[in-house]
Amino acid sequence: MPLKYLRILAAALVVVPLSGCSNVGYYSQIVSGHMQIVMGKKPVAEVTEDESVDKQLRRRIMLAVQARDFAVNELGLPDNDSYKTFYDTRRNYVTWNVVAAEEFSFTPKQWCFPVAGCVSYRGYYDIADARDYAKGLEEDGMDVTLNGATAYSTLGWFADPLLNTMLNRSDSGIVALLIHELAHQQLYVQGDSKFNESFAVFVDQAGLELWQNRRGSSEQITELESRREKQEEFIALLRGTREDLDKLYRSDVQESVMRQQKAERFDQLRVDYETLKRTWGGYRGYDGWFARELNNARLVSVATYNDYVPAFEVLFEQSNKDFTVFYQAAKRLADMPMAQRTLEMQALIDAANKATVQAGQSS
Repeated sequence: MPLKYLRILAAALVVVPLSGCSNVGYYSQIVSGHMQIVMGKKPVAEVTEDESVDKQLRRRIMLAVQARDFAVNELGLPDNDSYKTFYDTRRNYVTWNVVAAEEFSFTPKQWCFPVAGCVSYRGYYDIADARDYAKGLEEDGMDVTLNGATAYSTLGWFADPLLNTMLNRSDSGIVALLIHELAHQQLYVQGDSKFNESFAVFVDQAGLELWQNRRGSSEQITELESRREKQEEFIALLRGTREDLDKLYRSDVQESVMRQQKAERFDQLRVDYETLKRTWGGYRGYDGWFARELNNARLVSVATYNDYVPAFEVLFEQSNKDFTVFYQAAKRLADMPMAQRTLEMQALIDAANKATVQAGQSS
């Protein structure tokens, strides 16, 4: 097998976890899906200089290139050949990820493979295949959610292209996503999805804030702060539900009673969201999230991306808001055994919670 093909295969294995070497069909869709992108991508300059390309698309590609340069030069993220090419998937999502948890648990199901270790999702390039797999898990009694992904990172194994799916968002969303994906190349821990995603979320948030402070208008900065406040309230709302349900799942009530109380708590979550939304002055940014079925897997998905963000905020403050120092501190955590790292992250979260309480008392 040619070296180039082996590198493509290795990159594909990072993108979508493999449930077992005997699963030939799953293995095949990984390789074919990723190779289609690799073989079809074009240099960014070729796309932006093509007058037949939609002007709005060209503008967004150039913004993404600026965001990449900013991430490298101002945030110290990896400088390689990623995001110097473009590929149009001609659809809204590049992959679809299946996330699952037991009916009475928030421990996500794990899928393991050689390059990226164990992760809390299983991805597909074809939505029909993803739906079929999700249906099988549901038939086994699991809570399941299917999430479309607009981007993925091959963790530096390959030169990741810009995708049209990455650009179907606001300007600030494009900037944040570019930073997020490069953050995965900066630091990745095998077998710890929560650490990896929360790290990337924190870096994209801190990076976007710096971008806006240097390039944005006062209106844009105010809008970003307002969206962040709403996001924090949304996450807190879900965290409260998860904590209530976790207590229920650990109780000794009968399963039939537990199932009923679980449904009632999710119903209450919808009511609580409507109450919260009335304080937002017409903002409806999370209506889409609540339009879908609520279950453990949905809450797990949000937790994976956000639970450790407060810990990284404290670590950034302790690093004097120096990204280089922060990356070194995060790398020390990444090098720890899982159990020790979990304890250290919880200590940082406790520090974040203490600071929040103190701030509230002094206000």
